[in-house]
Amino acid sequence: MLKKICTLLLLSVSLTANAQYNTLWIPDTLSGTNFNLAARDTFKQIIPGNQTITEAINGNWWGPTMIWNKGDIVHINVNNKLQDTTTIHWHGMHLTAVMDGGPHQPIPPGTVWQPYWQVTNNAGLYWYHPHLHMMAQKQLNNGLGGMIIIRDAVESALPLPRTYGVDDIPLALTDRRFNTSNQIQDVPYGDSMMVNGVLRPQQNVPAQVVRLRVLNAAPERSYNLGFSDNRTFYVITSDGGILDAPVAVTRYLLSAGERIEILVNFTGQLGQTVNLKAFNSVLPQNIPGGDVFPPGNPFYNGLARIDFNILKLNVTAQTPSPITSIPSALTTNNYYNEASAQLTRNLTISDTNIAGNPGISFVINHKLFDINYINYNVPLNNTEIWKIVSTSGLGHPFHIHDVQFNILTRNGVAPPAYEKGWKDVVFIKSGETIRFITRFDDFADTLHPFMYHCHIALHEDEGMMGQFVVKNTGTSGINEAPEVIPEFSLFPNPASSKLNISFQGQNASDLSSGIYYIRIFNSAGKMLYMLPKPQIQNGIDITNLSAGIYFLQMTDERTKKLSTVKFIKQ
Repeated sequence: MLKKICTLLLLSVSLTANAQYNTLWIPDTLSGTNFNLAARDTFKQIIPGNQTITEAINGNWWGPTMIWNKGDIVHINVNNKLQDTTTIHWHGMHLTAVMDGGPHQPIPPGTVWQPYWQVTNNAGLYWYHPHLHMMAQKQLNNGLGGMIIIRDAVESALPLPRTYGVDDIPLALTDRRFNTSNQIQDVPYGDSMMVNGVLRPQQNVPAQVVRLRVLNAAPERSYNLGFSDNRTFYVITSDGGILDAPVAVTRYLLSAGERIEILVNFTGQLGQTVNLKAFNSVLPQNIPGGDVFPPGNPFYNGLARIDFNILKLNVTAQTPSPITSIPSALTTNNYYNEASAQLTRNLTISDTNIAGNPGISFVINHKLFDINYINYNVPLNNTEIWKIVSTSGLGHPFHIHDVQFNILTRNGVAPPAYEKGWKDVVFIKSGETIRFITRFDDFADTLHPFMYHCHIALHEDEGMMGQFVVKNTGTSGINEAPEVIPEFSLFPNPASSKLNISFQGQNASDLSSGIYYIRIFNSAGKMLYMLPKPQIQNGIDITNLSAGIYFLQMTDERTKKLSTVKFIKQ
């Protein structure tokens, strides 16, 4: 068996070295304020021979890149056409918890989820991905996910490349392991590097300044990024937006879930070729991607502690209006003042024996995730410092939902310049102490929590996660929303296209903010629509329902009472 594995590995390395490169696939874009995303089981020809079974959004691997403008209200229809339940989390977004897409918003097969919110994030690269508890690694491995680009007035005024797919190129980095039938194996590490779902990719870039938007979408691996000629590149964003100025580097360790945007100057290099590489040979055992395990081990890592190519870049002719220089300044960020923090929360990351759980568990605060337990009640408008001490033998990318933060110190020292921007993921090495500051200034909700967790998908699945609710302590934790009278009626009933709600003669628009959730079920009890905090002024669209009997269930904002009314679709 060991001989067979070693033979396959040598064959894989040989094929990688000699096989023809494949053109990098650039995901399609969706723009505007209304978006339709359909998750479905599908196939993709990744390797010659058998097609690979995948899961995808609006395609056969990886979803479209959504382009949003700061200040817009986006409405999204997420249609789960998979055979399994899933969720879609809007990673990095500042939004109400009921729209967040964490484990508390599961979307059953055949159900449409309709979240919406106003985009308040700064311009930058964000992403969406599955977050179903205990299924995140499997669904991410199968190809569910996609990128989000946010634009704003500050970024738009800068002399930066922004022609999508030409001098502004999105790169979702990941790796996969395939079996002999070309099927994806549900394991933490792959032995085949992929970018945007493509093996051995290459991309033409113009001989000018090029912007690479880089997302680490891998289930576990960190990538120590650099170029084959050791050229300098310039980091211009962190997770949550533009830095004050470009930061010159030759290496950048990007952990799972993190994003950066970089500028690379190819001016005067027409006809040259350079590789974006992972210089992972220098990674120690306690950095994901540097950990070495023998063949046959579940964590065996065919790319462990070696340098490997990520993307071949071929320099071609300039575009008509090229950017040919790196700007010296970008913006002026206003970060939180450490003195303004009301409290410091102390968290630990450790390798712990948990009763009833075999082996050693990676945990936060010595406790496995419990979906029914709220770890923190955060007062609305609190500015807080989170101090995280790691005694774990492995480094962990720590992610928090809802907010962006600023790293104050690593082991008592200010972070490097490229980490001084807005962040939602911070890589915490073994033995490190990290302090970051953030503010919880809206979205109080006593029912739906936000998550914080390790962004290594397997660790998240196995319980390295906690949750918090933001509470409006001025009203004893109850949101300022009118109490909806549980008794309501629907009209017209029967209805053909729009369904309206009547509250015993009161104006529905006055009470719409008091409706927490609406769910629509068919006569067999199957949920078809999930509408968090629905805007009911213009009625509820039921055009896509077949003729028949249905039930509309309403949840009140303040009392959380449920009430149900039957209706007929003509």
